[in-house]
Amino acid sequence: MTGMNRPIKRVSLAVLVMFVVLLVNVNYLQAVQAPGLATKPLNDRSEYNQNQVQRGSIVTADGKVIADSITSGDSLFKYQRQYPGGAAYAPVTGYDTIYSQSQAPNYASGVERAEDSLLSGTGSQLAFRNFIDTITNKPQKGATVQVTVNSEAQVAAYQELAQTLNGKTIDGKQQVGGVVALDPSTGAILAMASYPSYDPNQLAVHDTTTLNKVDNELNAQDPSPLLNNATQTTLPPGSTFKIVTTSAWYTKNPGTNQNTVVDSPQPLTLPNGNTLSNDNGEQCGTGTGKTAVYYAFAQSCNTPFAKIGYQLGGPTIKSMADSYGLNTSLDITGVPTAESNFTADSDPSFTAYDAIGQHDTTATALQEAMFSATVANGGTLMKPYLVSEVTASDLSVVDQTQPQVFSQPISSAVAGYEKQMMIAVVQQSEGTGNAFNQNVEGFEIAGKTGTAQNGVSSQPDAVFTAFAPADNPKIAVGVMIEGGGYGAAAAAPIAVAVISAYLKTLGI
Repeated sequence: MTGMNRPIKRVSLAVLVMFVVLLVNVNYLQAVQAPGLATKPLNDRSEYNQNQVQRGSIVTADGKVIADSITSGDSLFKYQRQYPGGAAYAPVTGYDTIYSQSQAPNYASGVERAEDSLLSGTGSQLAFRNFIDTITNKPQKGATVQVTVNSEAQVAAYQELAQTLNGKTIDGKQQVGGVVALDPSTGAILAMASYPSYDPNQLAVHDTTTLNKVDNELNAQDPSPLLNNATQTTLPPGSTFKIVTTSAWYTKNPGTNQNTVVDSPQPLTLPNGNTLSNDNGEQCGTGTGKTAVYYAFAQSCNTPFAKIGYQLGGPTIKSMADSYGLNTSLDITGVPTAESNFTADSDPSFTAYDAIGQHDTTATALQEAMFSATVANGGTLMKPYLVSEVTASDLSVVDQTQPQVFSQPISSAVAGYEKQMMIAVVQQSEGTGNAFNQNVEGFEIAGKTGTAQNGVSSQPDAVFTAFAPADNPKIAVGVMIEGGGYGAAAAAPIAVAVISAYLKTLGI
Protein backbone atom coordinates (compact mmCIF):
# COMPACT_ATOMS: atom_id res chain seq x y z
CA MET A 1 0.00 0.00 0.00
CA THR A 2 2.78 2.33 0.88
CA GLY A 3 4.32 1.87 -2.56
CA MET A 4 1.00 2.73 -4.25
CA ASN A 5 0.34 5.86 -2.10
CA ARG A 6 3.57 7.54 -3.12
CA PRO A 7 2.65 7.94 -6.86
CA ILE A 8 -0.85 9.07 -5.86
CA LYS A 9 0.59 11.70 -3.57
CA ARG A 10 2.85 12.93 -6.34
CA VAL A 11 -0.06 13.21 -8.79
CA SER A 12 -2.19 14.95 -6.15
CA LEU A 13 0.61 17.39 -5.41
CA ALA A 14 1.03 18.14 -9.10
CA VAL A 15 -2.71 18.70 -9.51
CA LEU A 16 -2.70 20.97 -6.45
CA VAL A 17 0.18 23.01 -7.83
CA MET A 18 -1.54 23.39 -11.21
CA PHE A 19 -4.77 24.39 -9.48
CA VAL A 20 -2.96 27.03 -7.44
CA VAL A 21 -1.21 28.36 -10.57
CA LEU A 22 -4.53 28.50 -12.41
CA LEU A 23 -6.18 30.25 -9.45
CA VAL A 24 -3.38 32.83 -9.24
CA ASN A 25 -3.50 33.43 -12.99
CA VAL A 26 -7.27 33.94 -13.01
CA ASN A 27 -7.11 36.38 -10.13
CA TYR A 28 -4.17 38.19 -11.73
CA LEU A 29 -6.11 38.55 -14.98
CA GLN A 30 -9.22 39.78 -13.22
CA ALA A 31 -7.64 42.01 -10.61
CA VAL A 32 -4.48 43.31 -12.28
CA GLN A 33 -4.67 42.91 -16.03
CA ALA A 34 -8.40 43.47 -16.56
CA PRO A 35 -8.23 47.29 -16.88
CA GLY A 36 -5.30 47.06 -19.28
CA LEU A 37 -6.94 44.40 -21.40
CA ALA A 38 -10.21 46.32 -21.50
CA THR A 39 -8.50 49.44 -22.75
CA LYS A 40 -6.09 47.71 -25.07
CA PRO A 41 -6.26 49.20 -28.58
CA LEU A 42 -8.41 47.22 -31.02
CA ASN A 43 -10.08 45.28 -28.20
CA ASP A 44 -13.15 44.26 -30.20
CA ARG A 45 -15.27 43.53 -27.13
CA SER A 46 -14.78 47.09 -25.81
CA GLU A 47 -15.63 48.51 -29.21
CA TYR A 48 -18.78 46.42 -29.47
CA ASN A 49 -19.87 47.13 -25.89
CA GLN A 50 -19.66 50.90 -26.28
CA ASN A 51 -21.82 50.69 -29.39
CA GLN A 52 -24.64 48.78 -27.71
CA VAL A 53 -25.90 51.90 -25.90
CA GLN A 54 -27.38 54.81 -27.87
CA ARG A 55 -25.02 57.75 -27.48
CA GLY A 56 -26.64 61.03 -26.43
CA SER A 57 -27.18 63.93 -28.81
CA ILE A 58 -25.39 67.27 -29.01
CA VAL A 59 -27.78 70.17 -29.66
CA THR A 60 -27.38 73.91 -30.13
CA ALA A 61 -28.84 76.58 -27.87
CA ASP A 62 -31.74 76.99 -30.31
CA GLY A 63 -32.45 73.25 -30.49
CA LYS A 64 -30.68 72.17 -33.68
CA VAL A 65 -29.29 68.61 -33.44
CA ILE A 66 -25.64 68.64 -34.55
CA ALA A 67 -24.67 65.12 -33.43
CA ASP A 68 -26.82 62.07 -32.74
CA SER A 69 -26.94 58.29 -33.05
CA ILE A 70 -29.41 56.21 -35.07
CA THR A 71 -29.96 52.46 -35.33
CA SER A 72 -27.51 51.05 -37.85
CA GLY A 73 -28.96 47.59 -38.48
CA ASP A 74 -25.53 46.16 -37.59
CA SER A 75 -25.71 43.64 -34.73
CA LEU A 76 -22.12 44.30 -33.66
CA PHE A 77 -22.20 48.09 -33.95
CA LYS A 78 -25.81 48.76 -33.08
CA TYR A 79 -25.75 52.54 -33.56
CA GLN A 80 -24.39 54.86 -36.23
CA ARG A 81 -23.08 58.27 -35.16
CA GLN A 82 -24.02 61.09 -37.51
CA TYR A 83 -23.32 64.82 -37.76
CA PRO A 84 -26.11 66.66 -39.63
CA GLY A 85 -24.18 69.97 -39.53
CA GLY A 86 -21.04 68.48 -41.07
CA ALA A 87 -17.95 70.68 -41.45
CA ALA A 88 -19.67 73.86 -40.22
CA TYR A 89 -19.99 72.44 -36.71
CA ALA A 90 -16.83 70.31 -36.60
CA PRO A 91 -14.94 72.67 -34.22
CA VAL A 92 -17.92 72.46 -31.85
CA THR A 93 -18.90 68.79 -31.91
CA GLY A 94 -15.50 67.32 -32.67
CA TYR A 95 -15.91 63.66 -33.61
CA ASP A 96 -16.37 60.25 -32.01
CA THR A 97 -15.35 56.92 -33.53
CA ILE A 98 -16.02 53.25 -32.85
CA TYR A 99 -12.82 53.05 -30.81
CA SER A 100 -13.34 53.36 -27.09
CA GLN A 101 -11.93 56.70 -25.99
CA SER A 102 -10.10 55.00 -23.14
CA GLN A 103 -8.44 52.83 -25.77
CA ALA A 104 -7.64 55.51 -28.30
CA PRO A 105 -8.18 59.06 -27.00
CA ASN A 106 -6.84 60.56 -30.24
CA TYR A 107 -9.86 59.09 -32.02
CA ALA A 108 -12.15 61.73 -30.57
CA SER A 109 -12.19 65.50 -30.11
CA GLY A 110 -14.32 68.51 -29.14
CA VAL A 111 -17.45 68.10 -27.05
CA GLU A 112 -17.58 64.41 -28.07
CA ARG A 113 -14.34 63.82 -26.21
CA ALA A 114 -14.82 66.25 -23.32
CA GLU A 115 -18.30 64.94 -22.40
CA ASP A 116 -17.76 61.31 -23.44
CA SER A 117 -18.75 59.71 -20.15
CA LEU A 118 -22.09 61.53 -20.14
CA LEU A 119 -22.80 61.11 -23.85
CA SER A 120 -21.97 57.40 -23.65
CA GLY A 121 -24.07 56.94 -20.50
CA THR A 122 -21.19 55.65 -18.37
CA GLY A 123 -20.70 58.71 -16.16
CA SER A 124 -21.11 58.34 -12.41
CA GLN A 125 -23.80 61.05 -12.50
CA LEU A 126 -25.97 58.65 -14.51
CA ALA A 127 -25.42 55.52 -12.38
CA PHE A 128 -28.71 55.74 -10.45
CA ARG A 129 -30.72 56.47 -13.61
CA ASN A 130 -29.07 53.56 -15.38
CA PHE A 131 -29.99 51.31 -12.46
CA ILE A 132 -33.62 52.40 -12.64
CA ASP A 133 -33.66 51.80 -16.41
CA THR A 134 -32.26 48.32 -15.83
CA ILE A 135 -34.86 47.23 -13.28
CA THR A 136 -37.70 48.80 -15.32
CA ASN A 137 -36.34 47.14 -18.47
CA LYS A 138 -35.87 50.44 -20.32
CA PRO A 139 -33.08 50.75 -22.90
CA GLN A 140 -30.11 52.69 -21.58
CA LYS A 141 -29.26 55.94 -23.37
CA GLY A 142 -26.54 58.55 -23.02
CA ALA A 143 -27.20 62.10 -21.86
CA THR A 144 -27.91 65.03 -24.18
CA VAL A 145 -25.36 67.86 -24.22
CA GLN A 146 -26.60 71.32 -25.13
CA VAL A 147 -23.99 73.80 -26.31
CA THR A 148 -24.24 77.59 -26.26
CA VAL A 149 -23.86 77.97 -30.03
CA ASN A 150 -26.60 79.67 -32.03
CA SER A 151 -27.17 77.80 -35.30
CA GLU A 152 -27.78 80.91 -37.44
CA ALA A 153 -24.61 82.62 -36.22
CA GLN A 154 -22.57 79.42 -36.61
CA VAL A 155 -23.65 78.73 -40.17
CA ALA A 156 -23.09 82.37 -41.16
CA ALA A 157 -19.59 82.28 -39.66
CA TYR A 158 -18.59 79.12 -41.50
CA GLN A 159 -20.15 80.05 -44.83
CA GLU A 160 -18.50 83.48 -44.81
CA LEU A 161 -15.12 81.95 -43.95
CA ALA A 162 -15.46 79.35 -46.69
CA GLN A 163 -16.50 81.93 -49.26
CA THR A 164 -13.57 84.17 -48.32
CA LEU A 165 -10.88 81.50 -48.12
CA ASN A 166 -11.87 78.71 -50.49
CA GLY A 167 -8.96 78.16 -52.87
CA LYS A 168 -6.92 81.03 -51.41
CA THR A 169 -3.28 80.13 -50.77
CA ILE A 170 -0.07 81.61 -49.38
CA ASP A 171 3.17 80.09 -50.66
CA GLY A 172 1.16 77.20 -52.02
CA LYS A 173 -0.65 76.47 -48.73
CA GLN A 174 -4.32 76.98 -48.01
CA GLN A 175 -4.96 80.16 -46.03
CA VAL A 176 -6.63 79.67 -42.68
CA GLY A 177 -9.13 81.68 -40.66
CA GLY A 178 -11.26 81.60 -37.55
CA VAL A 179 -14.34 83.28 -36.10
CA VAL A 180 -15.60 83.37 -32.51
CA ALA A 181 -18.72 85.13 -31.25
CA LEU A 182 -19.48 85.59 -27.55
CA ASP A 183 -22.38 86.77 -25.45
CA PRO A 184 -20.63 89.65 -23.62
CA SER A 185 -22.83 89.39 -20.53
CA THR A 186 -22.29 85.66 -19.91
CA GLY A 187 -19.25 84.47 -21.90
CA ALA A 188 -21.36 81.93 -23.81
CA ILE A 189 -19.80 81.03 -27.18
CA LEU A 190 -22.42 81.88 -29.81
CA ALA A 191 -20.33 80.78 -32.80
CA MET A 192 -16.96 79.11 -33.31
CA ALA A 193 -16.02 78.45 -36.92
CA SER A 194 -12.74 77.37 -38.50
CA TYR A 195 -11.45 77.06 -42.07
CA PRO A 196 -10.36 74.70 -43.49
CA SER A 197 -12.60 72.22 -41.73
CA TYR A 198 -13.59 68.55 -42.14
CA ASP A 199 -16.72 66.42 -42.16
CA PRO A 200 -16.96 64.37 -38.91
CA ASN A 201 -19.25 61.91 -40.73
CA GLN A 202 -16.19 60.59 -42.56
CA LEU A 203 -14.78 59.42 -39.23
CA ALA A 204 -18.06 58.00 -37.90
CA VAL A 205 -17.68 54.74 -39.82
CA HIS A 206 -17.76 51.12 -38.64
CA ASP A 207 -14.97 49.96 -40.93
CA THR A 208 -11.65 50.42 -39.09
CA THR A 209 -9.67 50.28 -42.33
CA THR A 210 -11.66 53.18 -43.74
CA LEU A 211 -11.47 55.06 -40.44
CA ASN A 212 -7.70 54.78 -40.23
CA LYS A 213 -7.33 55.80 -43.87
CA VAL A 214 -9.45 58.95 -43.41
CA ASP A 215 -7.69 59.80 -40.16
CA ASN A 216 -4.25 59.49 -41.78
CA GLU A 217 -5.33 61.62 -44.74
CA LEU A 218 -6.66 64.40 -42.50
CA ASN A 219 -3.55 64.39 -40.32
CA ALA A 220 -1.30 64.52 -43.40
CA GLN A 221 -2.88 67.71 -44.74
CA ASP A 222 -1.06 71.00 -44.19
CA PRO A 223 -2.68 73.03 -42.78
CA SER A 224 -4.59 70.39 -40.85
CA PRO A 225 -8.38 70.70 -41.08
CA LEU A 226 -8.51 69.07 -37.64
CA LEU A 227 -6.98 72.20 -36.10
CA ASN A 228 -9.47 74.64 -34.64
CA ASN A 229 -8.22 77.89 -36.19
CA ALA A 230 -10.68 79.90 -34.10
CA THR A 231 -8.96 78.99 -30.84
CA GLN A 232 -5.65 77.27 -31.65
CA THR A 233 -4.14 79.47 -34.37
CA THR A 234 -2.41 82.66 -33.24
CA LEU A 235 -1.67 85.60 -35.55
CA PRO A 236 -0.50 89.18 -34.94
CA PRO A 237 -3.53 91.22 -33.80
CA GLY A 238 -2.33 94.42 -35.46
CA SER A 239 -4.23 97.57 -34.56
CA THR A 240 -6.96 95.71 -32.64
CA PHE A 241 -4.39 95.52 -29.84
CA LYS A 242 -4.71 99.30 -29.47
CA ILE A 243 -7.77 98.46 -27.35
CA VAL A 244 -5.38 96.97 -24.77
CA THR A 245 -2.80 99.74 -25.09
CA THR A 246 -5.33 102.54 -24.65
CA SER A 247 -6.96 100.61 -21.77
CA ALA A 248 -3.60 100.66 -19.98
CA TRP A 249 -3.09 104.35 -20.82
CA TYR A 250 -6.53 105.46 -19.60
CA THR A 251 -6.13 103.41 -16.42
CA LYS A 252 -2.69 104.77 -15.59
CA ASN A 253 -3.61 108.37 -16.41
CA PRO A 254 -6.80 109.35 -14.59
CA GLY A 255 -8.37 112.42 -16.13
CA THR A 256 -7.72 111.33 -19.69
CA ASN A 257 -10.60 110.40 -21.98
CA GLN A 258 -11.31 109.79 -25.65
CA ASN A 259 -11.03 113.52 -26.38
CA THR A 260 -7.55 113.90 -24.87
CA VAL A 261 -5.04 115.16 -27.44
CA VAL A 262 -1.84 113.16 -27.91
CA ASP A 263 1.31 113.44 -30.01
CA SER A 264 0.87 112.04 -33.53
CA PRO A 265 4.10 112.63 -35.46
CA GLN A 266 4.74 111.23 -38.92
CA PRO A 267 7.11 109.48 -38.68
CA LEU A 268 7.82 108.67 -35.03
CA THR A 269 11.46 108.52 -33.99
CA LEU A 270 11.95 105.56 -31.66
CA PRO A 271 14.31 105.50 -28.67
CA ASN A 272 16.85 103.51 -30.68
CA GLY A 273 16.88 106.13 -33.45
CA ASN A 274 14.85 104.16 -35.97
CA THR A 275 11.54 105.50 -37.26
CA LEU A 276 8.01 104.07 -37.30
CA SER A 277 5.37 105.31 -39.73
CA ASN A 278 1.64 105.25 -40.21
CA ASP A 279 0.20 103.05 -42.96
CA ASN A 280 1.42 104.32 -46.33
CA GLY A 281 3.11 107.24 -44.55
CA GLU A 282 -0.22 109.00 -44.01
CA GLN A 283 -0.55 111.94 -41.67
CA CYS A 284 -2.63 111.35 -38.54
CA GLY A 285 -5.58 113.69 -38.18
CA THR A 286 -4.93 117.13 -39.70
CA GLY A 287 -1.17 116.60 -39.80
CA THR A 288 -0.40 119.07 -37.03
CA GLY A 289 1.37 116.44 -34.92
CA LYS A 290 -1.42 116.55 -32.33
CA THR A 291 -4.61 114.44 -32.54
CA ALA A 292 -7.49 113.51 -30.23
CA VAL A 293 -7.14 109.90 -29.12
CA TYR A 294 -10.55 108.82 -30.46
CA TYR A 295 -9.74 110.22 -33.90
CA ALA A 296 -6.30 108.59 -33.99
CA PHE A 297 -7.98 105.32 -32.96
CA ALA A 298 -10.68 105.61 -35.62
CA GLN A 299 -8.12 106.38 -38.31
CA SER A 300 -5.87 103.64 -36.88
CA CYS A 301 -2.76 105.79 -36.72
CA ASN A 302 0.33 103.91 -35.54
CA THR A 303 2.62 106.63 -34.27
CA PRO A 304 0.46 107.95 -31.36
CA PHE A 305 -0.09 104.49 -29.90
CA ALA A 306 3.47 103.36 -30.47
CA LYS A 307 4.65 106.41 -28.49
CA ILE A 308 2.05 105.80 -25.77
CA GLY A 309 3.28 102.21 -25.68
CA TYR A 310 6.95 102.87 -25.04
CA GLN A 311 6.07 105.61 -22.55
CA LEU A 312 3.87 103.18 -20.59
CA GLY A 313 6.51 100.44 -20.77
CA GLY A 314 6.19 96.73 -21.46
CA PRO A 315 5.28 95.61 -17.90
CA THR A 316 2.35 98.03 -17.68
CA ILE A 317 0.90 96.91 -20.99
CA LYS A 318 1.52 93.26 -20.14
CA SER A 319 -0.41 93.60 -16.90
CA MET A 320 -3.40 94.90 -18.85
CA ALA A 321 -2.94 92.23 -21.54
CA ASP A 322 -2.95 89.53 -18.85
CA SER A 323 -6.24 90.89 -17.51
CA TYR A 324 -7.74 90.64 -20.97
CA GLY A 325 -6.75 86.95 -21.11
CA LEU A 326 -3.41 86.92 -22.92
CA ASN A 327 -0.56 84.77 -21.60
CA THR A 328 -3.19 82.50 -20.03
CA SER A 329 -4.25 78.91 -20.71
CA LEU A 330 -8.02 79.15 -21.06
CA ASP A 331 -9.73 76.07 -19.61
CA ILE A 332 -12.90 75.68 -21.69
CA THR A 333 -14.68 72.32 -21.73
CA GLY A 334 -14.66 70.92 -25.25
CA VAL A 335 -12.47 73.69 -26.67
CA PRO A 336 -8.72 73.26 -27.29
CA THR A 337 -6.98 76.63 -26.98
CA ALA A 338 -3.61 78.20 -27.63
CA GLU A 339 -2.28 81.06 -25.51
CA SER A 340 -2.37 84.53 -26.97
CA ASN A 341 0.90 86.27 -26.20
CA PHE A 342 2.29 89.61 -25.08
CA THR A 343 5.89 89.86 -23.91
CA ALA A 344 7.08 92.73 -21.73
CA ASP A 345 10.14 93.52 -23.83
CA SER A 346 12.97 95.41 -22.09
CA ASP A 347 13.72 97.40 -25.25
CA PRO A 348 11.30 100.38 -25.46
CA SER A 349 11.60 100.46 -29.25
CA PHE A 350 10.27 96.90 -29.44
CA THR A 351 7.54 97.86 -26.95
CA ALA A 352 6.44 100.53 -29.43
CA TYR A 353 5.75 97.80 -31.99
CA ASP A 354 4.19 95.50 -29.38
CA ALA A 355 1.76 98.30 -28.45
CA ILE A 356 0.33 98.35 -31.96
CA GLY A 357 -0.02 94.56 -32.16
CA GLN A 358 3.18 93.79 -34.04
CA HIS A 359 6.62 92.33 -33.17
CA ASP A 360 5.90 89.13 -31.16
CA THR A 361 2.38 89.98 -29.97
CA THR A 362 -0.12 87.28 -31.03
CA ALA A 363 -3.79 86.49 -30.51
CA THR A 364 -6.49 84.00 -31.45
CA ALA A 365 -9.92 84.85 -32.87
CA LEU A 366 -11.27 83.90 -29.43
CA GLN A 367 -9.01 86.48 -27.81
CA GLU A 368 -10.19 89.09 -30.32
CA ALA A 369 -13.79 88.40 -29.31
CA MET A 370 -12.77 88.73 -25.66
CA PHE A 371 -11.40 92.24 -26.35
CA SER A 372 -14.77 93.45 -27.59
CA ALA A 373 -16.77 91.45 -25.04
CA THR A 374 -14.92 93.22 -22.21
CA VAL A 375 -15.72 96.68 -23.55
CA ALA A 376 -19.30 95.70 -24.35
CA ASN A 377 -19.82 94.39 -20.79
CA GLY A 378 -18.71 97.61 -19.11
CA GLY A 379 -15.15 96.45 -18.40
CA THR A 380 -15.94 92.98 -17.00
CA LEU A 381 -14.64 89.96 -18.92
CA MET A 382 -16.75 86.82 -18.51
CA LYS A 383 -15.14 83.39 -18.83
CA PRO A 384 -15.94 81.86 -22.24
CA TYR A 385 -17.80 78.53 -22.17
CA LEU A 386 -19.31 76.15 -24.72
CA VAL A 387 -21.28 73.51 -22.81
CA SER A 388 -24.49 74.97 -21.44
CA GLU A 389 -26.42 72.04 -19.97
CA VAL A 390 -26.45 68.25 -19.79
CA THR A 391 -29.73 66.37 -19.43
CA ALA A 392 -30.32 62.65 -18.81
CA SER A 393 -32.70 60.54 -20.91
CA ASP A 394 -35.44 61.27 -18.36
CA LEU A 395 -34.89 65.01 -19.05
CA SER A 396 -33.51 65.69 -15.58
CA VAL A 397 -30.61 68.14 -15.48
CA VAL A 398 -27.29 66.42 -14.79
CA ASP A 399 -25.02 69.44 -15.11
CA GLN A 400 -25.41 73.12 -15.89
CA THR A 401 -22.81 75.86 -16.47
CA GLN A 402 -23.14 79.05 -14.49
CA PRO A 403 -21.53 82.20 -15.99
CA GLN A 404 -18.33 83.24 -14.21
CA VAL A 405 -16.34 86.46 -14.13
CA PHE A 406 -12.88 85.91 -15.65
CA SER A 407 -11.42 89.32 -14.75
CA GLN A 408 -12.08 93.06 -14.52
CA PRO A 409 -9.50 94.59 -16.89
CA ILE A 410 -10.95 98.10 -16.94
CA SER A 411 -13.42 100.30 -15.10
CA SER A 412 -16.83 101.11 -16.52
CA ALA A 413 -15.59 104.62 -17.28
CA VAL A 414 -12.64 103.35 -19.33
CA ALA A 415 -14.96 100.88 -21.06
CA GLY A 416 -17.09 103.88 -22.02
CA TYR A 417 -14.08 105.61 -23.60
CA GLU A 418 -13.17 102.45 -25.50
CA LYS A 419 -16.76 102.08 -26.69
CA GLN A 420 -16.84 105.62 -28.09
CA MET A 421 -13.56 105.05 -29.93
CA MET A 422 -14.82 101.76 -31.41
CA ILE A 423 -18.03 103.46 -32.54
CA ALA A 424 -15.91 106.13 -34.25
CA VAL A 425 -14.03 103.43 -36.20
CA VAL A 426 -17.29 102.47 -37.87
CA GLN A 427 -19.32 105.69 -37.83
CA GLN A 428 -16.76 108.37 -38.70
CA SER A 429 -16.29 109.05 -42.39
CA GLU A 430 -12.52 108.55 -42.05
CA GLY A 431 -12.85 105.55 -39.73
CA THR A 432 -11.15 102.42 -41.05
CA GLY A 433 -14.38 100.43 -40.66
CA ASN A 434 -16.73 102.95 -42.22
CA ALA A 435 -16.86 101.34 -45.66
CA PHE A 436 -19.01 98.40 -44.59
CA ASN A 437 -21.26 100.43 -42.27
CA GLN A 438 -23.63 101.30 -45.11
CA ASN A 439 -24.65 97.64 -45.28
CA VAL A 440 -25.78 97.58 -41.64
CA GLU A 441 -29.42 98.40 -40.93
CA GLY A 442 -31.30 98.67 -37.66
CA PHE A 443 -28.36 98.67 -35.25
CA GLU A 444 -25.00 100.33 -34.63
CA ILE A 445 -21.72 98.41 -34.57
CA ALA A 446 -18.66 99.32 -32.49
CA GLY A 447 -15.44 97.79 -33.82
CA LYS A 448 -11.71 97.91 -34.46
CA THR A 449 -9.86 96.87 -37.59
CA GLY A 450 -6.41 95.34 -37.68
CA THR A 451 -3.99 94.87 -40.56
CA ALA A 452 -0.99 92.96 -39.26
CA GLN A 453 2.36 92.42 -40.91
CA ASN A 454 3.25 88.80 -40.13
CA GLY A 455 6.90 88.66 -41.21
CA VAL A 456 6.12 85.59 -43.32
CA SER A 457 4.37 86.83 -46.45
CA SER A 458 3.91 90.13 -48.22
CA GLN A 459 0.19 89.89 -47.64
CA PRO A 460 -0.79 91.07 -44.11
CA ASP A 461 -3.25 89.26 -41.88
CA ALA A 462 -6.76 90.70 -41.63
CA VAL A 463 -8.26 91.15 -38.17
CA PHE A 464 -11.51 92.61 -36.87
CA THR A 465 -13.18 92.72 -33.47
CA ALA A 466 -16.61 94.23 -32.81
CA PHE A 467 -19.78 94.22 -30.74
CA ALA A 468 -23.40 95.17 -31.37
CA PRO A 469 -25.79 96.79 -30.88
CA ALA A 470 -23.47 99.48 -29.56
CA ASP A 471 -26.10 100.85 -27.17
CA ASN A 472 -27.19 97.42 -25.86
CA PRO A 473 -24.58 94.78 -26.71
CA LYS A 474 -25.79 91.24 -27.36
CA ILE A 475 -22.85 89.81 -29.31
CA ALA A 476 -19.07 90.33 -29.57
CA VAL A 477 -17.12 88.89 -32.51
CA GLY A 478 -13.48 88.24 -33.32
CA VAL A 479 -12.28 87.39 -36.85
CA MET A 480 -8.75 86.53 -38.01
CA ILE A 481 -7.84 85.77 -41.64
CA GLU A 482 -4.31 84.67 -42.42
CA GLY A 483 -2.99 86.73 -45.35
CA GLY A 484 -6.39 88.38 -45.73
CA GLY A 485 -5.04 91.88 -46.36
CA TYR A 486 -6.83 94.86 -44.82
CA GLY A 487 -8.98 94.03 -41.81
CA ALA A 488 -11.81 96.25 -43.01
CA ALA A 489 -11.88 94.51 -46.39
CA ALA A 490 -11.52 90.83 -45.45
CA ALA A 491 -12.42 90.33 -41.77
CA ALA A 492 -15.03 93.00 -41.07
CA PRO A 493 -17.67 91.75 -43.56
CA ILE A 494 -17.53 88.30 -41.94
CA ALA A 495 -18.12 89.80 -38.50
CA VAL A 496 -21.02 91.89 -39.81
CA ALA A 497 -22.64 88.80 -41.35
CA VAL A 498 -22.39 86.87 -38.06
CA ILE A 499 -23.70 89.82 -36.04
CA SER A 500 -26.61 90.34 -38.44
CA ALA A 501 -27.54 86.65 -38.43
CA TYR A 502 -27.58 86.47 -34.65
CA LEU A 503 -29.39 89.74 -34.00
CA LYS A 504 -32.04 88.66 -36.49
CA THR A 505 -32.85 85.68 -34.26
CA LEU A 506 -33.39 88.15 -31.42
CA GLY A 507 -35.74 90.26 -33.54
CA ILE A 508 -33.25 93.13 -33.80
